[in-house]
Amino acid sequence: MQSYPYLWNYLPLTLQILAALALAAGMVGASFLVGKHKNSRTKLGAYECGMDPVGDARSRFSVRFYMVAMLFILFDVEAVFLLPWAVIFRRLHGITGARFFAFNEMIVYLGFVAVGLFYVWKKGILDWSNDKGDL
Repeated sequence: MQSYPYLWNYLPLTLQILAALALAAGMVGASFLVGKHKNSRTKLGAYECGMDPVGDARSRFSVRFYMVAMLFILFDVEAVFLLPWAVIFRRLHGITGARFFAFNEMIVYLGFVAVGLFYVWKKGILDWSNDKGDL
């Protein structure tokens, strides 16, 4: 059995990193050499959703914006919990020992999410038509 230094174990990783860096540098270099370099006022101007930027960039946002962001996180977390449950749903009877335990637990969880959605709906957070806070 031949012995070699321990650092040689990292040789494949080092070669892969060097290959990735060389590929990235090659693509950027080829883009620089082949691409057109025609700058215009429109091309160098700021672009914001197809509209010219007007006003101060440091304006305050409405609280509604943050509430909708939190709702997105809530429903994203719901999907994270719901998908694995749905994948192993048929095997949950053997895992928990009860026939409808896992189903009832998910109904309770979805009930909590529905109560939260009903709350923000009744508070009017999802209705952006009356919001003048960020104009």
